Amino acid sequence: MTSSNVVWHKGQISRDDRIKILGKQNKVLWFTGLSGSGKSTIAVNLEKELMKNNTLTYILDGDNIRHGLNSDLGFSIEDRDENIRRISEVTKLMYEAGIFTLVCFISPHENERDNARKLIGKDFIEIFVDCTIEECEKRDTKGMYKKARTGEIKDFTGISAPYEKPSNPELIINTKELNIDQSISKILDYLNSLE
Repeated sequence: MTSSNVVWHKGQISRDDRIKILGKQNKVLWFTGLSGSGKSTIAVNLEKELMKNNTLTYILDGDNIRHGLNSDLGFSIEDRDENIRRISEVTKLMYEAGIFTLVCFISPHENERDNARKLIGKDFIEIFVDCTIEECEKRDTKGMYKKARTGEIKDFTGISAPYEKPSNPELIINTKELNIDQSISKILDYLNSLE
């Protein structure tokens, strides 16, 4: 609940001022998809490419954020919603700072992603990292699917909790068909088309 005694304190430096210093327009790339689909792997490799081009970037990764800021949250529907609400607000801060922000969260509910889009505006780019549940289970890099199938993990997206595919993402990366380099090229081609 927001206190009625809180007033926004407006600064004198705008995002546009920060962009002038950085020399680049920034975007928010919001990677969504099942666990194991390749969101973080793509983002880590994309960040290297963007940095080669002197683009200041930062990755906000779901697992990493749950080690700190969101360590008090579980995986109930309410906690998942709060997880995405918080990261959306952090993303907005990073965006306003002029940082090209790569957000890697399963973010299973479309309304959560829509809320993030509303916060950021025109520079929000939703990237659906599309991978079948069967392929994600084959990869199972963290052993989570196995635990979910045996009931050790409750409310696991794609198994015992729903994932709502994006209805109209800016970009779809099918990681069963595309390797890392091809995925990065597709994203960079898209970003270049916006200039």
